Amino acid sequence: MVPRYARPAMTAIWEPEARYRIWFEIEAHATEKLGELGVVPPSGAKALWDWWATNPAIDVAAIDAIEAVTKHDVIAFLDWVAQQVGPEARFMHQGMTSSDVLDTTLAVQLMRAADILLDDLDALLAAIKRRALEHKYTPTIGRSHGIHAEPTTFGKKLAEAYAEFSRCKTRLIAARAEVATCAISGAVGTFANIDPSVEEYVAEKLGLAVEPVSTQVIPRDRHAMFFATLGVIASSIERLAVEIRHLQRTEVLEAEEYFSPGQKGSSAMPHKRNPVLTENLTGLARMVRSAVVPALENVALWHERDISHSSVERFIGPDATITLDFALARLTSVVDKLLVYPERMQKNLDKMGGLVHSQRVLLALTQAGLERDAAYRLVQRNAMKVWESDGQLNLMELLKNDPEVTAALTIEQIEDKFNLDYHFKAIDTIFARVFGE
Repeated sequence: MVPRYARPAMTAIWEPEARYRIWFEIEAHATEKLGELGVVPPSGAKALWDWWATNPAIDVAAIDAIEAVTKHDVIAFLDWVAQQVGPEARFMHQGMTSSDVLDTTLAVQLMRAADILLDDLDALLAAIKRRALEHKYTPTIGRSHGIHAEPTTFGKKLAEAYAEFSRCKTRLIAARAEVATCAISGAVGTFANIDPSVEEYVAEKLGLAVEPVSTQVIPRDRHAMFFATLGVIASSIERLAVEIRHLQRTEVLEAEEYFSPGQKGSSAMPHKRNPVLTENLTGLARMVRSAVVPALENVALWHERDISHSSVERFIGPDATITLDFALARLTSVVDKLLVYPERMQKNLDKMGGLVHSQRVLLALTQAGLERDAAYRLVQRNAMKVWESDGQLNLMELLKNDPEVTAALTIEQIEDKFNLDYHFKAIDTIFARVFGE
């Protein structure tokens, strides 16, 4: 985790003290249920909870010092708690294995991280929707292969992003549910030394579902799907960021990131206004996606367990969620403050002498009786003259002076095919589909 790209709420989830507090709750709830079952004295859980009620500080350094000797993190924690609570602490961890604590804790952390990310997505969706409605009918050129294609609206571009991030939200909700499971099943997951009702009790207390069947760990296909979902969200972030970066190019300049007072774009060139935020988002997206393959590789563990996944998750759990949280917040700010230039959009639309209307003429000629290939060649030969003149010639005028074209279409029919508003007749339908209004 790089502090430059971290926000406090998400970072707090992964702090050692926060992790140890979840460990304690798992152990105390399990001990409480074991007391109800008569496996251990009820006094065990009472002693734990009485100590916890004093809101004790977690001495991370002291636990680390114990681990330096034991070479085992969970044992170090249990020993430290026992030093604080006294003899009654011996009833902790009855019939449990370390993975019961570690995997259930990771589930809680990922669930809490997902909740923050879902809030982030809601904020981003709200910003995109506001700007999409603002520019619902703002004409701009649509591009395919980076080349002028046909007219669209800037609002429709943003509606596309809204729909995509809505899908991201749906996927994350599902991934959160899938990863939020509790395993308190003991060594190799057989419940030989602990009753399944303990697992059910702990799961309920922590807001988790029960893992239907575990080995000695929660199956890692759940985690793989979670991190894959984060990777998809990161790619959606990059898609919108790349669009904005392209629109900010000097030759295009249809939109650009907000440039704040006092901001400087280059140490050498005072005129520069660079798309640094969206470029940064491309880099951050790469980092989030870098967690996906390791998460997939964690699925195949040896037999009932090994710990090849453990070191991986110590990296990707914090890094992927913290980075994605920052990226979503940054993109929300970019969209919210985005400078949009409708006049430049119109200028670019008009740049190539009406070439963007070529398809309408092609279709009109076929409807007038020409074979499609013949119609295509008629329009293309005029369009290429406009292209080669860099838009100095006008397609409509060339078509009106082409006798083969006017043999099939009247002047009025040709002129009608260059009506910009024609391309926007379905915008209301699209917006209704996307925004439901």
